[in-house]
Amino acid sequence: MSETSYRRRAGLSRRGRLFLLLALALLVVNAVVLFLLLRETDAPVRTLVVPEGWRASQVYAAVDKRLDLPPGTTKAAAAKAHLRLPAEAKGNPEGYLYPATYPIADDTTPGGLLAYMVETANKQFGQDRTAVGARHGRLTAYQMVTIAGIVQAEAETPADMGKVSRVIRNRLALGMPLQMDSTLNYALNRSTLTTTADEARTDSPYNTYRHKGLPPTPIGNPGRHAMSAALNPTPGNWLYFVTVAPGDTRFTDSYAQQELNVREFNENQKKAAKAG
Repeated sequence: MSETSYRRRAGLSRRGRLFLLLALALLVVNAVVLFLLLRETDAPVRTLVVPEGWRASQVYAAVDKRLDLPPGTTKAAAAKAHLRLPAEAKGNPEGYLYPATYPIADDTTPGGLLAYMVETANKQFGQDRTAVGARHGRLTAYQMVTIAGIVQAEAETPADMGKVSRVIRNRLALGMPLQMDSTLNYALNRSTLTTTADEARTDSPYNTYRHKGLPPTPIGNPGRHAMSAALNPTPGNWLYFVTVAPGDTRFTDSYAQQELNVREFNENQKKAAKAG
């Protein structure tokens, strides 16, 4: 077939061009009509926002409220939803209720919404990538999510997440207790900046002042940055850190330096209390 004959066959007649223009015009008119109809009948889009670091208990309460259900409904549904969780989780979705904005429809159910969150977590975390990172650190994929949950709770900024992750790794490698306030707060169902000596003796597997190693489950639902930090900790020999003041988190491998930093933190807390 020559180029000339191909162009002739591919071209449109005058009648064909008119028909095409008419069809396009009708499409435009229909689109405008549809847009106007949608504007008249459009209902507000309902969503549920799950912030990074929220605990499962907070997610359950938010779902109950958003779906106008009695308190405790979503928590009960979690046990019957057959969520795609690691065997280590033993049916507990803590750590896998991925932080995101979720659409809410009239037929949304608590179990269906939780399943959507878990599926989103599995996709965002990338099970293959998580498994490789876990093997590299001699940890399971579930333990990586547990580390990410602590990182999410402890790090003040995304820039600090990799360093917090490194502190956790270094302490685990040396057999040191993690001594993380965030895990104790989880045991006590609270969120505070300070921990007393009496509280540090709390008898709970989540009390990493008393028990070495990671807590038995994640302590919250980490986001993408925290998970990335758990898989790729910043190189360093840090063993301690404390946020002395907003925007000022200090990392060190010296216990003496850590004591000085903690002293400064306590002084700042006293000043803030007096000013308040």
